[in-house]
Amino acid sequence: MFAVIRTGGKQYRVAKDAILKVEKLEAEAGSTVTFSDILMVGGDKGVEIGAPTVKGASVTAEVVAQDRNPKVIIFKKRRRQNSRRKNGHRQPVTVLRVTGISAS
Repeated sequence: MFAVIRTGGKQYRVAKDAILKVEKLEAEAGSTVTFSDILMVGGDKGVEIGAPTVKGASVTAEVVAQDRNPKVIIFKKRRRQNSRRKNGHRQPVTVLRVTGISAS
């Protein structure tokens, strides 16, 4: 069984025991998070597509860690002007392990 969830402005296809990195959520490591914004649920019985969400469906996940993505280097250079700027950014993410998918 799989589901497509929406969190942090992005969509993720998840299955049971899948580990995924999502935009930072305010939750401690070891706590449980429930997603109710389910766009699609699929399994042995077929696929159920929401309009816009599937009613009564939810996905529960356990927070594994609060982490940061690898550094992205932002380098801007204006040619022939001796002007350059280098900056770095590490986006904070939450690492989740999906524990269950329930459909209506």
